[in-house]
Amino acid sequence: MPTLAERDYAVLWHPYTQMQTAPLPVPIVRGEGSWLIAEDGTRYLDGISSWWVNLHGHAHPHIAERVSEQLRTLEHVLFAGFTHPTAVELAEQLLALLPANQARVFYSDNGSTAVEVALKMVLQYFHNLGQPERRTFLCFQNSYHGDTFGAMAVSSRGAFTQPFWPLLFDVEFLDVPVPGQEQEVLSQLDALLARPDVAGFIFEPLVLGTAGMVMYTPEVLDELVRRCHQHGVLCIADEVMTGFGRTGPLFASELLPREQPDIMCFSKGLTGGTLAMGLTTCAAPIYAAFLSDDKMKALFHGHSYTANPVACAAALASLELTRAEACTQQRQRLAAAHAAFRQEIEGLPGIRQVRHQGTILAVEYDPGEGTSYFSRLRDAFYQLAIDNHVVLRPLGNVVYLLPPYCTTNEELELLYAVLRQMRELVLDFLPAPTLPEYLHD
Repeated sequence: MPTLAERDYAVLWHPYTQMQTAPLPVPIVRGEGSWLIAEDGTRYLDGISSWWVNLHGHAHPHIAERVSEQLRTLEHVLFAGFTHPTAVELAEQLLALLPANQARVFYSDNGSTAVEVALKMVLQYFHNLGQPERRTFLCFQNSYHGDTFGAMAVSSRGAFTQPFWPLLFDVEFLDVPVPGQEQEVLSQLDALLARPDVAGFIFEPLVLGTAGMVMYTPEVLDELVRRCHQHGVLCIADEVMTGFGRTGPLFASELLPREQPDIMCFSKGLTGGTLAMGLTTCAAPIYAAFLSDDKMKALFHGHSYTANPVACAAALASLELTRAEACTQQRQRLAAAHAAFRQEIEGLPGIRQVRHQGTILAVEYDPGEGTSYFSRLRDAFYQLAIDNHVVLRPLGNVVYLLPPYCTTNEELELLYAVLRQMRELVLDFLPAPTLPEYLHD
């Protein structure tokens, strides 16, 4: 009988994968807390929350029970002209937690579609106000906002999007305002804001995920948003990855000292990693611009599974867990452990930089040369983790940890042990030092 992986290979096409050269996928049949259990019984520690979605551990009984109850009550109803209790309750609870300016919730299916909705909100907002010339977006170099066409357009131009470049609308890129580069980026922004066509600024608050967990301060983001607001430019916080406690508070935007985004995007941890769901929230003036006796000013966007009751139930259950004091303590413990490990390895040979924000830790290794996502070192890192029964997904020479909140100190130590082994691997990659001539045989 063929194995599950062999059956998969015969019929499936996996994301971000060159199917001709990739090894067979690891066949996972069960999840339990921070662990994934393979078909042969091998256990793998999930160090990245299965693409940043799992907050509280796999197969969490509280979420499972709420989903089961909802399935026995109402599995789905179209959301055009109808509503249901879990959609209303989830929106009410989220708006009570979000920045005070957020007033409305628009449901979709995933992070990319949450971003698509946000972009369309901005463009049609200005169109409805009689300013259709305002259609240019600002975003950061090396940013990532999704794989649908609008989301790709406001993301970095790179190898993953190159076949589609001719079809993406033009945007203006800002450098990332990492420490030491703040004033240069603010000057870039000022020059762009002098133009009359700028409509929106979209950003990953504090942490650029796929760029390698590149981090910048709340203070400089606050100033960027302030200057945008001075020019009537709408600001979109893409909290698909940073939302629901990843950076410390429930939302990264809470760390901004004064300003707040006009629009916010959520997915990934929204349902605790249980079901696909996205949502976009906006401030009251944006919503008001779509209210009219003219039906053509409505936002014509929707999905078949918009506000799916089962996904809403999962999100409500996950939110209940996230707001509990026990979860706050878990996140604080993870952050403290990451900080201690950062202090241990920062500055050692083979380490270029260590970055840490909340439950996110990123180690940028220094192999003595530039590396890319497709590098030999990246593949070696991945295989080393798998060999140690750990699930990681290196970004070139950057390896990050973003574990479920339930991950214990002992399990964290297993992850740190792999990161230490990776440093030894990097030292093997470094070229041997050149000896002075007089020391040669």
